[in-house]
Amino acid sequence: MTTKANGDSLAKLREILGACLVLDEEQLSSASFDGLKIEGRSDAVIKPVVPEQVGEVLRVASEFSTPVTTRGAGSSLTGGATPIRGGWVLDLSGLDTIDLDSENMLVRCGPGAIVADLQKKASDMGLFYPPDPSSKKFCTIGGNIACNAGGLRCVKYGVTRDYVLSLSGYLASGDFVTWGRATRKFATGYNLRDLWIGSEGTLGVVTEATLRLIPHPPEQRTFIAACPSEKMALTAPVSLMNMGLQPSVIEFLDQWTVDCLQKYTGKEIFPGLGANPVLLIELDGDGASLEADSVILENWLEDVSLQSSVAKTKSEAEEFWEVRRQGSSSMKKLADTKLNEDVVVPLDKQVELVEFVSSLREQSKLKIGVFGHCGDGNLHVNFMYNESDTEETNRAVCALRELMKKVVDLGGAISGEHGVGLAKTPFVRMQFNEAEWNAMQSIKKALDPKGILNPGKIFDVFKPWEQKKILAPLSWERSEEDKS
Repeated sequence: MTTKANGDSLAKLREILGACLVLDEEQLSSASFDGLKIEGRSDAVIKPVVPEQVGEVLRVASEFSTPVTTRGAGSSLTGGATPIRGGWVLDLSGLDTIDLDSENMLVRCGPGAIVADLQKKASDMGLFYPPDPSSKKFCTIGGNIACNAGGLRCVKYGVTRDYVLSLSGYLASGDFVTWGRATRKFATGYNLRDLWIGSEGTLGVVTEATLRLIPHPPEQRTFIAACPSEKMALTAPVSLMNMGLQPSVIEFLDQWTVDCLQKYTGKEIFPGLGANPVLLIELDGDGASLEADSVILENWLEDVSLQSSVAKTKSEAEEFWEVRRQGSSSMKKLADTKLNEDVVVPLDKQVELVEFVSSLREQSKLKIGVFGHCGDGNLHVNFMYNESDTEETNRAVCALRELMKKVVDLGGAISGEHGVGLAKTPFVRMQFNEAEWNAMQSIKKALDPKGILNPGKIFDVFKPWEQKKILAPLSWERSEEDKS
């Protein structure tokens, strides 16, 4: 039902934005959910064609206290782009400019720029933008900034935050701001740039990002190994670092996941060896250093693994990476729903976490697999269950809560790269003490006094029935290998 205030605000938007204001029911529906597939509601979808229109939208929203949820590709796995409290969806996918500056080794881009497109343009000029979420073919820079996305290469190159020089955009009031500058150093005033990174659109709206680039590594080499135990496999990050190696990627699949994917594909990763924990490791660099590092790694793998192999061609390397991708795909045969939790713990606590998941699997009688970026402690714990089975669903929700408690107890974080969104909001309070929580709420109130920016995320306390809805996970049709 349209209220007078809502009608007045939409009329004002129509006058200002014209065709950028979309009220078509089909588009309203498609903008009401993201990759988590929890449906919210939107009264309007706004598709700016120039950055200044974002400021105009927020000025009207502030005047009428209308919620605004910012959206890019809608690929968030946590419900970060779901308009759970209604209002307007601000679709920034049209602000997709990519302007490379090879002399200063940086790129200026709009929030709607596709990550893979940016990487391709940089690569064509011999430059490199390292953050590489698996959804890079369709996810946007704005979305990556919103949740501080990472990917496989974080162990060597870091996450999105490490490449952001400056952010321009608008406060909830509609006022224009720039945080940081297009310089390699900036020590002037408070670092509000980093507050916006990972804030999921709750503190402001980005309309341009200036990102630093680095020289493109000339060569890569990919290794795969089966280990006798998960404990042995998870020694890799510290052991390799102590040997002076800095792999660009160290990925881990636990024994349960390997068993699952081998049954799914009908073939063993290493024929005759059975199911064992697997490591995927990639080195990069120039020819001489890469060769020397490869010898060290091969010797280490010979000592600690049951069997290992190095890719001799790009197509063989792609076959190795297919193993990692199939870790998620294989689980879809086990149940109709899945919770994919991107938790992160200190490197020396990964063994304890995986052991805890093993005990949780037995106690809860659930199908739970672990794989992910063990090079930086960011493991993905996947809970499989049938949503139609109420008892099994309740066990999954209880097991998830136990996982979150354990992660915090280990000194970790309940999200490493997917963000909080809706899925983690019921647990985020575990992460902070009273002083930390109050300080964050004060920042939110200072930058968004009316609470119009992406409401329902991070700070909201949901009722039990709402929590159950929020914890209902993705469907397989939209999982896209979990975009992890």
